Formats: sequence, structure tokens, C-alpha cells
Amino acid sequence: MFSNLILRNSRRSRKENGLFFSSLVISIVAFYMILSISTQDVMLFLQKMESGAVDKLLLLIPAFYGMTLGILFFLIYFACKYQFERRRHEFGVYLMLGMRRSKLFGMLLAEDFLTSILAMLIGLPVAVVLSEIVSLVTAKLVGMGIIGHQFSLSWSAIEWTLAGFLAIKLTALLILSGRISRQEIGTLLSQPTNRPKKQMPSVIYGLAAICGSVMLAVAYYMAIQGIAWTKVSMMGLTLLLGIVGTMLLFYGMRALIALIVKKGKGNKQLHVFTFRQIQENVIHQSNSMAISSLLILAALCCFGAGVGIAGTNNLSSGHVIDYTFEDHTAEDSSQVLPNIKAVLKENSLENQFSELFEMRVGRIRTTEDYDNAYSMDAVMDSLRSLPQSEDRDVLLNNLGYATYPYLICLSDYNRLLELSGNPALQLGEKEATVYIDTEFTTASRTAMLNQVLAGQPKVELDGSPIHLTGEVQSVNLVTDRSITLSFALILPDEAFLYYSQGMYDTYVNAVLSEQALNGNSLMTAYLDLNEKLDETDIEYESYLQNMGRQLFYTIASSYITLYLAIVFLVVANTIVGVQFLMSQQKTGCRYQTLIRLGATYETLCQSAGKQITWFMGLPVLVAAVSSLFGVRALFTGILSSRTRGTVAEMMFVSAAMILLLCVIEYIYMRVVKRSSDRYLLTLMQPQREE
Repeated sequence: MFSNLILRNSRRSRKENGLFFSSLVISIVAFYMILSISTQDVMLFLQKMESGAVDKLLLLIPAFYGMTLGILFFLIYFACKYQFERRRHEFGVYLMLGMRRSKLFGMLLAEDFLTSILAMLIGLPVAVVLSEIVSLVTAKLVGMGIIGHQFSLSWSAIEWTLAGFLAIKLTALLILSGRISRQEIGTLLSQPTNRPKKQMPSVIYGLAAICGSVMLAVAYYMAIQGIAWTKVSMMGLTLLLGIVGTMLLFYGMRALIALIVKKGKGNKQLHVFTFRQIQENVIHQSNSMAISSLLILAALCCFGAGVGIAGTNNLSSGHVIDYTFEDHTAEDSSQVLPNIKAVLKENSLENQFSELFEMRVGRIRTTEDYDNAYSMDAVMDSLRSLPQSEDRDVLLNNLGYATYPYLICLSDYNRLLELSGNPALQLGEKEATVYIDTEFTTASRTAMLNQVLAGQPKVELDGSPIHLTGEVQSVNLVTDRSITLSFALILPDEAFLYYSQGMYDTYVNAVLSEQALNGNSLMTAYLDLNEKLDETDIEYESYLQNMGRQLFYTIASSYITLYLAIVFLVVANTIVGVQFLMSQQKTGCRYQTLIRLGATYETLCQSAGKQITWFMGLPVLVAAVSSLFGVRALFTGILSSRTRGTVAEMMFVSAAMILLLCVIEYIYMRVVKRSSDRYLLTLMQPQREE
């Protein structure tokens, strides 16, 4: 009999609180996926390529796990509190009928245990399947292929998921059960009511809304302009302005709602009642609405930024060369290429490459006065004449140190341009072109320098005048990071050999042949060829290192941001939904009065639905508008100079993701409305006075 009561109550609680139960399942899925990240194909691959960076990322997982436990504890606490508040009359009846408080506590514990077990039985299989799908899709997208995929089940992730989930559930239940069991029977049987809250003049609310909007505008200006990212104190000020501004904005919204009540059409059914309810909810729950809006904003920003970075990251962008070889044993730099070819031929690897060519890079050897080997006063003067800006100041600072630049051989660089599909450079005897690696510049700084170079300024190289022509070049000289140049001059071959005095470094660049690919993905071809090259004494770097680094940045940024987005979204929506349902229950006597006055069930549902739309829609609307600025601010702070040129494309992807999440918010609203409708249906039945 008692067990049947527990089963029936547990089933009814899940039916009446579908939003909360769904949140529990999503929480379990999120727990497992973040804890099992180390077993995914991509992470196992990156462990070989970027082991140090991956180890540091995995060390952050326990911190995210602990933070998530804390956040979800409050979610479960508030949701369970709503459930207990809704059933307080039922608990009072149990005690009146003679049930001991210890038995009531045991019943609640058993009901919660059944719900938790069911949530885990649903959540864990879903989490494992989703984890495998994510692993397969990611491996396919990055070119690893799925043939070598092996099913992985992380037992440690399951254990920590179960331990953490059950711990926070049990803690929340013990706290709430203790409070319920200590209450008197009369208190449990009485209806909870909202305590009146002091109203302020409308002018105060209006000023609060205006001040909040101004503070939000200042916060986003500081973040987007990069001011917030300069130091910790500025970031703290920006966050403080944003949080306080949001609080003030929601505090002042009650003035807007009061205006709607006055201007609204009085002939609409329950118009005044509906907006008075909304106004009261905003008065009582403005802080909760603001916190929910901030959490939704954090979710939208994390989701938009994560998907934007992952979606626009192209692992083969700017990719021209597949391998770069070096030979430090050669006594003469001119023998490096023949030596490399000989080693490849000895190991039957010459047919793996369709192209082998030199990239010669040297320094000025015609003088030992390194501080005055090169000067470009005309360039510096032209930059100083431009309007003051951050880009101009950075260029002046960086170029001020370029007194002993690297030299690049023109014919080698032209071969690189041909392979990349760009036109070759044409230089006269006394001409040179500037080279700056993309690691050391941005698109705006390059454009500014090109504006100066358009005038073909005269510079001095070891006392000899030459003219700088053309635009700044930035095609990668080697496959990965054998050499990255902050400033160099591309010189005609004769001038290069003269100024370098025949002393230069030779890098042999290689391009894979069709035979090496043989229908495989690019990553698979690299892995196979690397195994063969490792058996030789040849020193090399492949584009796999570059790809692995970019892949790590993408995985780290997208996985973590998407994980946080899911957690924030679940918590925010559950809190705001539970807050409304608790408020509705406390004002249930008002609905009963309307029923006695002749209000129909459909009219009450329509009124409650409008209240939910406003109560949940306001935080979502504020968060959605703010997220467009928030995502842009994140891009300002976290993107490198190389990737900032794709901000517009990333913003487009982010806007699409934000729109998708707004659709998810609408689904949450529908779920809350269904719970509200079920509660109103219970009020339509005659209530017996206790």
C-alpha cells in the first residue's frame, strides 16, 4: 500500500513537473559529455599532437564539474521547493491522518530516489549516444575519418556523473524535507500568500530603467572596444556595470507595465487583472528575472561564440605547403635540396610529393652595424602624418625595431605565390617588397601600411637606396613554425645573394601528390606519410602540426562554451519557470475568485499564458538583444589578430544560433504554459475548506 503510494506520487510529480524532470535529464547528459571528453577520437588524436595543451584543458574539467555542481544544486533546490510548496496541503493531510513525520520524510526520499533513478536511466544512454555522435561528427568534419572509430564508454565519467547528481539531489532534499517536517499541520494546510511589497513612485522606476540602459550601453562599449580586456580592474568594472545595469533595468520595468495597464483597452477579458499580475510578478521577482536574463545572456553568448568560432574555422585556410624539410648537416646551403631529394629517393618516398622547392631566408651580412643596417625614415614619417589611432601607434612601435630585417629570395617566394594561385612579384634591381607574417599584424594595420607603400617610399639597405613597392606579403613561408617573421624584405635573387653573402638558411617545401592522397582524407594522408618519414633521419614538419593546433583551439573554445551554454540555459529557464509557477500558486485564491465570478477555464488559461509570455519573454528579449553585443565583445577579447578578419562571418553564424536558442526559449514557454494550465484545471474543481 505504502509502496503504491510512493509510485503513484512519483509518477504524478514527473507528469506535473515535466520541465524540472527534463532539466534533470539534460543535466545528466551535460555532466557525462564534459567528463568523457578525454575519450573522444579528436581528443585522443590531439593528445599526440598537442599533449601539453590538452593536459591543461583536461585539468580544467574538474573545475567546470565543481562549478556546474554548485549551479545545478540551486536549480534542484528551487525546483524541489516549488514541488514541496505545491504539495504542502497534501503533506498536511498525511500528518492529520496519522502519518509520522519520519515516515513522511522516508516517503519523500523514496519518491525522489525513484525520480533520480529514472532520470539517470534516461539521461546516461542519451549522453553516451550523443557523446559518440559528437565524436564521429567532429572526426568527420576535421578530416580524420570514421573508419578507425572505436566505441568508448567512460566509466569514470559515469561514476562522477552519478556521484555528483545524487549528492546535490540528496542535499537539496534533506534541506527541504527538514523544513517541511518541522512545520505545523495548520501551516501546511493553509494557502501560501505573497507578502505585500512597498511601491515606489513611478518616476523612481523610470529613472532606474534609464540608468540601467545607460550602464549596459557603457559596459558593452568598453567590451567591444577592447577597453575591458586591457586589465583585470577594467574587466571587473565592465562586469559590474553590466550586472547592475541589468538589475536596474528590470527594477524599472514595472513603470512600463503600469503604463500598459493605463493605456490598454479595458474591454479585453481580464486585461487589467493580467497586467496587474504581471506587474506584481515583476515587483516581487525583478531580481530573479534579472539573474535569469543574465544566465540566458551568458548561454546565448557562449553558444553564439562557440558555434561562430567552430563554424568559421577552416583548417585549410591559407594552406599551400604540406611539408617543410631541413638539413642541418649540409655544409653548403645550396646542397640542402639535393640532400633531401636523395634521402626521399632512398626510402622510395619521392613519388609522395608533386613539388619540392627551396625557400631561402637570410640576414644582412654586408655590415656588422646591426642597429643601422636598414632604415626607413620615409615610411615612419608617412605613418606619423596619418590620423592618430591604435593601429598607427602599434605600427610605429613595431617598425621602429626593424633595423636588421630578414631577407627573402624573390624566385623562391614567387614559386610559393604560384602554388597559392597568386600572381608573381615583379621587382627591379633597386626595389624590394615588405613581408610580415600574419601572426604579427591585422587586416587594418596591413591596409594602413599598404597605403604608405603605395607611394613607393625610399629606404636605405646598408647605405644603399632602394624603393619599397607593392603590397605587404604574408603567405606562410613554411608549413608550420620553422620560421615566422615579424618583418622581412623580399629582394631580387642577385640582391639577396649579395646582401646575404651566400650565408642563408634553406627550407625545402613540399606539396603532396595525388598518389599520396590516394582517395584518403588529408589528415589520414599526413598520418600515413608521417609514419614513413619517422623511419628516416630526415628532419621535417608537416601541416598536421598546424592543423592540430588550430583544431585544439577550435575544440577547446567550442566544447567549453557550448557546455556552459547548455548549463546556463537549463538553469535560467528552470528558475524563471519555477518562479512563475510558485507565484501563481501563491495567488491561486485570486483565480478561484474569478472562477466564482464566472470566468471560464479558457479565459484563465489565456490570461496565465499572457503572463508567462511577459514574465519569461522579458528576460529572453533583454538577453537576446544584449547577446548580439556580448558575442561581439567576446570576439574582441578572445580572437587572435589572425582570425579577427572573419568577425563579420562569425557574427552571422552567431546570430543564427541566437535565433535558434530563442526558438528553444519559446519551447520552454510552452512547457511552462502547459504546467500552468494543469494547475488552473485543478482550481476549476470545487475546493473544500479545511
